[in-house]
Amino acid sequence: MIVLKAKLKEITPKKVKKEQVGWLTKGKFSLLFNQSSFNFDWQGGGTSNISGNAGVIYEFNYKKKSLTWDNKIQTDYGITFLKDEDFARKTNDRLIFNTRVGQRIGESKWNYSFFANFLSQFDKGFRFEVDPDTDRTIRIEETHFFSPAFVQAGPGLLWKKRDDLTINIAPVTSRMIFVDKEFTNVPGYVDGDYFGIDAGESTRFEFGGALAANLKFPISKSFTIENILNLYSNYIEDPANVDIDYTLDMNLKVNRYISSSFVFQSIYDDNATGAFQIRQVLGIGLDYKF
Repeated sequence: MIVLKAKLKEITPKKVKKEQVGWLTKGKFSLLFNQSSFNFDWQGGGTSNISGNAGVIYEFNYKKKSLTWDNKIQTDYGITFLKDEDFARKTNDRLIFNTRVGQRIGESKWNYSFFANFLSQFDKGFRFEVDPDTDRTIRIEETHFFSPAFVQAGPGLLWKKRDDLTINIAPVTSRMIFVDKEFTNVPGYVDGDYFGIDAGESTRFEFGGALAANLKFPISKSFTIENILNLYSNYIEDPANVDIDYTLDMNLKVNRYISSSFVFQSIYDDNATGAFQIRQVLGIGLDYKF
């Protein structure tokens, strides 16, 4: 008689990820640095320069059952010093605060939502020109803190598959634009020339619809790509002229503290300028998460 023995494999139950309840906070500080120098005999052309860019991202998010409240503060500031130039030049300057409340509808991925955001800058912005009499570079102030500043808010519907894959549709959105009157009180000012503001005024109200989409995904354990798209249409004036703000952020983690990043941003806002504004930042530097 042959006896067959079978050994049962012990089955280990899979660990279930604990759902977040309450507040969750996280932040990241980054510092990029670049230096280039050329001697007098260098034939390839170039200007010696030193530049740096610092940024802080801080998130504080709340979740309880079907309610979520996401908050994000983002700051960036970059500056470059060119040899033989009288003035340093900004390469980046942003101050952003976003907040959004969502209430899930049943067991679906859709949520009732309400969002608000604030956008401005820290420092003065200048236009640089060459003085024909002295041949030296002069600068003309064009912007500063809270000029301009954008405040936008409205209810809508949020589709959220996960924290880094969301689409928020807000068909009823109000937007306020704030500027300093010194820019709209200059002689010969034409209504709308400065971020759509009329002569002698400091605010502009708009009513329209907004869409915000975010997609972040890993290519590998150390390489991530994030896409952020914001659209806005002003129903009151030229609704077909949709404001576009798209950002591509690629981050390669070298080790715990060192990372390389590439940022591409394109903005179209015909109240500011009738063309696309393009920004690109590429560098390697310090990353510290907290």
